[in-house]
Amino acid sequence: MFIKTFKQLTKKDVNIAGGKGASLGEMLNNKMPVPPGFVVLAGAFDRFLQETDLAQEIDAQLEKVNYDDVNSVDRASNVIRDLIHDAKTPEDLEKYIVGGFKKMKCKLVAVRSSATAEDSSVASWAGELESYLNTTEKTLLANVKKCWSSLFTPRAIFYREEKDLRETHVSVAVVVQEMVESEISGITFTVHPVTQDKNQLIIEAGWGLGEAIVSGSITPDSYVVEKFQISNNKSQTNPKFKIQNSKQLQFEIIDINVAEQKKQIVRCLRKGVKWVSVPKSKREKQKLTGKQIIELAKLCAQIEKHYKKPQDIEWAFKGGEFYIVQSRPITTL
Repeated sequence: MFIKTFKQLTKKDVNIAGGKGASLGEMLNNKMPVPPGFVVLAGAFDRFLQETDLAQEIDAQLEKVNYDDVNSVDRASNVIRDLIHDAKTPEDLEKYIVGGFKKMKCKLVAVRSSATAEDSSVASWAGELESYLNTTEKTLLANVKKCWSSLFTPRAIFYREEKDLRETHVSVAVVVQEMVESEISGITFTVHPVTQDKNQLIIEAGWGLGEAIVSGSITPDSYVVEKFQISNNKSQTNPKFKIQNSKQLQFEIIDINVAEQKKQIVRCLRKGVKWVSVPKSKREKQKLTGKQIIELAKLCAQIEKHYKKPQDIEWAFKGGEFYIVQSRPITTL
């Protein structure tokens, strides 16, 4: 079996679905609002390497790398990625992948790399591998191969060395997920990433698709929410935007920082995505309302509670609904 739907995966499947794929399956099966999809399992990439006899060539290129020389890393990356690009994917793998896409019955998907050594307590490959938004059936196979080869970008090669994973077998699965054409998107850290205060979470939000924030191309709004335990049902005085999540946990917005946003990433039929100007009426507007901030905070706290670890969560908002597109443990605390 070379593909599995999210419903067929749990957090125990990191070795076959990568951290991203396993986490999406885990959340979907626990009734989190995750857009549907499937994972091209790591075994498909391993099979591709075996059928094309590329494994030895890739190892040989990595052996030549001088990690003190950026040009040496770049050369190895370019050679390896070209080898993967030029090699023919086995026909049965292509049929599985395209078949999985057709069963989804949607026009556009997001295609994301998911390393099998990803999002562990030791290492998180966040930002090291590639993603491709607004992928069609026509571009699906090419984008899957690009995700496979992104295991060998210069950044990923350096990262493997930095985390002492050179002798560890690292493969890559590929997440194929229904595309959410988000009106607003962003990231939530369920522990304050600067102060490391476990009683505060940070939400970052921007107009358009989330790649603008993830890539660091825009300055998003940031909202600090305090999450705290209560010992009884008595309300505290004047809690701004406070909503009770359970008998024990409450939330209160303690800081709102609105950032001007002049450009956003949106869907483009011909190019996949493109940068466009944000309408002047929205440039200085707060992205999420107080009620929406609390709703998202509750959802993200629920994910943190499920995993029993602080989480770095990517989300999207469309048509009045929040969707979770990724969650991984914060490994920098």
